[in-house]
Amino acid sequence: MEKYVDAFVNSFLGSVDWTWKSIIFEVPWYTNYFWGLTVISLVVWGLEIAFPWRKEQSIFRRDFWLDGFYMYFNFFLFAIAISGFYKLLGLLFNDLGISSKSLTILDLSSLPMWGQLIIFFIILDFVQWFTHVLLHKYPFLWKFHKVHHSVKEMGFAAHLRYHWMENIIYKPLKTLGVMVLGGFEPEQAYIVHFVAITIGHFNHANIKITWGPLKYIINNPVMHLYHHAYTLPKGTYGINFGISLSLWDYIFKTNYVPEDSGNLELGFPGDDKFPQDFFHQNIYGFGKKKKE
Repeated sequence: MEKYVDAFVNSFLGSVDWTWKSIIFEVPWYTNYFWGLTVISLVVWGLEIAFPWRKEQSIFRRDFWLDGFYMYFNFFLFAIAISGFYKLLGLLFNDLGISSKSLTILDLSSLPMWGQLIIFFIILDFVQWFTHVLLHKYPFLWKFHKVHHSVKEMGFAAHLRYHWMENIIYKPLKTLGVMVLGGFEPEQAYIVHFVAITIGHFNHANIKITWGPLKYIINNPVMHLYHHAYTLPKGTYGINFGISLSLWDYIFKTNYVPEDSGNLELGFPGDDKFPQDFFHQNIYGFGKKKKE
């Protein structure tokens, strides 16, 4: 029992220490996610201000500050809070004889670095796409995902506005994706993570970008705006589930972009009764279901 307690405490304190060192610039710049997230956010926000798609939308749009808080809460504060629990799970799996190589399908270690990064990126993105589909398909998961879809005016910071339970859902499945690679994470995996943050910010930004012919591969703001549409195509539980790549939606026929004006209502039926503050949004989904 003592080793589990020590592992929990050390992991928690290690996460706190790493985050603080990131803030005061005492970690390598290429692994400094605190300032990396901040710089990417400021750049994309600057582009929103300079080239707004929906020109009537305020620079400080509705829920701008709430979404900004969500960014740092989900990316850092909550990650610190649960770091010890994931360390405990890792120890438990090891004690049960389940290693990072138990589910190995692909071995990337012999590939050149660029090949490792591309495959790593594609597999993790597919896992996230699949998880995203589940969040829409099953009501007990949709209850939590509603927080992300309660955004009524789209902007870059909406990217990381989501219920803390989504961290609990996504993380194990992403870990499973890494286990498929034999527990292998490329040395330059930080490139993949920063690219994913940047694409995610652009997807939610008030900027009209489609990437031209690459729209069939890379997700974009026009496509993702329709994912947040209040009114969905009849008979669907969601569309355009892509995270970084739109590829999966075109392959599995979940793509839908009827026009590109950007003038559509966002949200979901009943969102007028949805909590408006951070605290109540993050306890939403645990109580008795109310009629909406």
